[in-house]
Amino acid sequence: MRGKSSGAVAVLLILLVLCGPGNLTQAQQRKRTRTATSTRKSKTQLERERRTNLRRIQETSRILAQTQKQKQASLGQLNALKEKLTVQKSVIRTISSELKYLESDVRQTTTQVQQTQQSLVQLKAEYARLIYASAKTANSYNRIMFLFAADSFNQLMLRLRYVRQYSEVRQKQAAQITSTQQHLSSQLTGLTVKKQEKSSLLTTQVAESRNLLTLKTQQDQVVTKLSQQEEGLRQELAARQQAVSRLDNLIAVRVREEIARAARAARAMAARNAAKAATARATPPTTTRRPAESSDRATPGTTAATPEAPAEEAPATRTDRVALTPETAVLSSSFADNRGRLLWPVGRGFISQRFGRHSHPVLKNVIVENRGVDIQTGAGEPVRAIFDGKVLTVASIAGMNNIVMIQHGEYFTVYARLRGVSVTEGQQVKMRQQIGTVYTSAEGTSELQFQVWRNSSNLNPENWLSRNR
Repeated sequence: MRGKSSGAVAVLLILLVLCGPGNLTQAQQRKRTRTATSTRKSKTQLERERRTNLRRIQETSRILAQTQKQKQASLGQLNALKEKLTVQKSVIRTISSELKYLESDVRQTTTQVQQTQQSLVQLKAEYARLIYASAKTANSYNRIMFLFAADSFNQLMLRLRYVRQYSEVRQKQAAQITSTQQHLSSQLTGLTVKKQEKSSLLTTQVAESRNLLTLKTQQDQVVTKLSQQEEGLRQELAARQQAVSRLDNLIAVRVREEIARAARAARAMAARNAAKAATARATPPTTTRRPAESSDRATPGTTAATPEAPAEEAPATRTDRVALTPETAVLSSSFADNRGRLLWPVGRGFISQRFGRHSHPVLKNVIVENRGVDIQTGAGEPVRAIFDGKVLTVASIAGMNNIVMIQHGEYFTVYARLRGVSVTEGQQVKMRQQIGTVYTSAEGTSELQFQVWRNSSNLNPENWLSRNR
């Protein structure tokens, strides 16, 4: 009877070990691991975004330092401060998002630690009961009595298998306890690291918030100084508008000239093709009829049907777009396919004035219109072609300095405010090829005016340039 009781306890303990909470906890841990992995990916993205923004802040700080060399406040200095302020806010938002993830990780890890501790207590209790039941059949007499108390041979073999599994189950339970203890230790270490990371991130957030307040103060001071120079700003704005008008006229003229030139070339090509076709039709056949073919001749009173190829007409040329050859059509299509992925014309910098109509940064009730984007960068920064093409124009305009206009099929890119130019008209250029350097004004502002056109239509460059520089 005693052997049967011990056997029942053994069966119960084996089932408890095999189907108990320890295995359920492992499944839960795998699920949490998958969740944690997806969370880490989001955290990684945030950390990468924060590093990118910090790099942008460093670049903007160098650009700002160049504008601050002059004692007098300038719009370039104000634009650099605004950009730095915008990126600083983005850094703080990213840190806040990272803190939310960390707080979630800390809560989740704390819950996991508590559950692992509970599982460890249960495993130890199960192990103690297993050892107690095993002790009852520890001597050979009890084992023999347990085996021979079986009612049948099959039950005897089943009990013999249970006896052999005692040691295996104990070893498995002991190993599971050791593994759970190690997992608990790892969780506690991870929890400590996350708490330290959270504390460090909070300190960084406080420091970045102080930097934000400092930047706001500097911006207000520059705006105040510029407001005291209203008359000079109005004169500067008038001179800029005149320069923009001259640039617009130059672009319009060159686009019209290129449309007319391409149309003439298309008509000339069509005329040559038509002449070749007419010559081919006028050439008599070189083959002679055999006598057997005389039955095919027209009978008297009828007219032989002689098919003639229709005369080839010159294609209609439009006066509002460039007529494309097969080669330039491929180039134009490739340019269009890269919308939103095109190379930046400079390697570093920021957009200081966006496309379209917007309020003047200082003058009240004054609207400024920009045909492209102004990209503020460092002094002497190389300017590069954003795509393969042909240099259509190299010119110089007062207020815009040197200008390079590159044709990409029916698309055109314009690079203005260049100090030096390293290409010539008619030259074929490749993407990333340097075409000049940025001009630096007397106030220390290095700014490139960049435009994108499709035939005579002005386009927003921000829709074409890549988000990654």
